[in-house]
Amino acid sequence: MIKLIASDIDGTLVPDGNNELNPELLEVVLKLRKKGIQFAAASGRQYASIESIFNPIKEKIFYLSDNGAYVGCHGRNLFLNPIDHETVMDMVREVRKREELEVMISGPEVVYLETKDQGFLDWLIHGYKFHVKQVEDLTKVDSQFIKVSVYRKTQVESHTRDLQEAFASRLKITIAGDMWMDCMRPGVNKGEAVRLLQDSLGIKPEETMTFGDQLNDIEMLNQAYYSFAVGNARKEVKAAARFQTDDNVNDGVLKILKLLL
Repeated sequence: MIKLIASDIDGTLVPDGNNELNPELLEVVLKLRKKGIQFAAASGRQYASIESIFNPIKEKIFYLSDNGAYVGCHGRNLFLNPIDHETVMDMVREVRKREELEVMISGPEVVYLETKDQGFLDWLIHGYKFHVKQVEDLTKVDSQFIKVSVYRKTQVESHTRDLQEAFASRLKITIAGDMWMDCMRPGVNKGEAVRLLQDSLGIKPEETMTFGDQLNDIEMLNQAYYSFAVGNARKEVKAAARFQTDDNVNDGVLKILKLLL
């Protein structure tokens, strides 16, 4: 019997950057909960952004935000995985040298940026619904940090290979779509966050179902027997998953969840 479902959001439940879920998905999650099946939204997004997209049922699900660096439920943080401060600042300084890249650092409650690109800021605030603070100098921000994100409008993976190599031993680095490279503390990923939930709730991998589309979802897929790649997933993700469902735009995840009812 399935007892836990964990799903990525962007590219899996919705197109990248979209903040509108199919309302039927929310209804199905509530029905599954009545059957004793827990639902976790696992995303590179900030927890506030996940809350906004699941607002009608926000107190009924778990949040595995910032690629598992933040685990919470009912509006409360349960587990936090901060990064070494010096490592964060070293990444910030390296990204600053590249005009085509933007860098964003995430605290538990707020994301910080130096950007002067108002369109980018508006997209984060009004599109993703992030809690954002614009600052003059990221290296002077006094906070815990749980994620560093590097942004490029397209092809971020190919434009950050040197950064990935330089920081490979100091950070867990993953590609989260065409625009984002996410960096967390070593050992932090969505799969470890799912494992933490499983251990806390007494749920086995064979009682778990997961859905994803990008490289940052692979560890999460590996943590469940019922692992699904959506039809629009990267080939590496399809290779990692045991099963496949329809594209995100065709409600591939919802189709599988409805079968559980």
